Amino acid sequence: MAIVDLHLHTRASDGRLSPRELVNYIYRRGIRYAAITDHDSTEALNEAYDAKEQFSELTLIPGIELSTEVQGGEIHILGYFLKWKNQEFQDILANFRQGRLYRAEGMVSKLDQIGIKLEWQRVLHFAGDGSVGRPHIALSMVEMGYVNSVKEAFDRYLGRDGPAYVERSKLRPVDAIKMIQSVGGAAVLAHPSWVDNLETNLVPMKDAGLVGMEVHYGNYSPEMIGYLARVAATFDLIPCGGSDYHAMGNQDEALPGNAGPPESTVEQLRASAHNNIQSVI
Repeated sequence: MAIVDLHLHTRASDGRLSPRELVNYIYRRGIRYAAITDHDSTEALNEAYDAKEQFSELTLIPGIELSTEVQGGEIHILGYFLKWKNQEFQDILANFRQGRLYRAEGMVSKLDQIGIKLEWQRVLHFAGDGSVGRPHIALSMVEMGYVNSVKEAFDRYLGRDGPAYVERSKLRPVDAIKMIQSVGGAAVLAHPSWVDNLETNLVPMKDAGLVGMEVHYGNYSPEMIGYLARVAATFDLIPCGGSDYHAMGNQDEALPGNAGPPESTVEQLRASAHNNIQSVI
């Protein structure tokens, strides 16, 4: 079991647990170094740090996950050790979350046109106080009996090639990296197996300041981990990772502790973020 998990989500974006519930859960699972990396949001962090006070052995790292766009797909960039209370940074994130809301409304409309009738208030219910996203639409679809699982909703309707998919404006990867750097953070490529032409795409990201890449992720096989470790070494990137836990209850969902990098990764990221602060200043 891993004691480091650098990829976790709460109800502030598309997870099912509150920040306090997540902190309590990961501690019981044996996690001792954790990063909450909600999509376009750091809204969970105040509550998470309050919850962490009862666990002196737990190190909590302020993080985020930003969606970016490349030709033919998207790339997600994680940020760690952020100076996250920066007001300009928070204003940009608020605009991103507003874009997610408009997108969700468009997807619900598209579903309605193909006979899948959802109540918008139920979608908002699943989102709670967090940013509305595709998983909340999927949960509403499960509740109404249109699909059996969140995964099925994505596979059949909400994924990039699905009939209800709606695009939204996103950053380019290099812009997300610079945004993370602007608040003193260390930028890391998320779930690289999702990235077409990985090594080609890594070149501009590395040049822009990418410092790490997920290697120990979710349910990656030993073969995939080995391949990604070699790529990370080639590009001199810190091998990072985590479960990408959302508490969705999918049968194949990786749990905190199932995947994670060694403890030394945390100090490498901390040092990279510290160096980045010097360069930004």
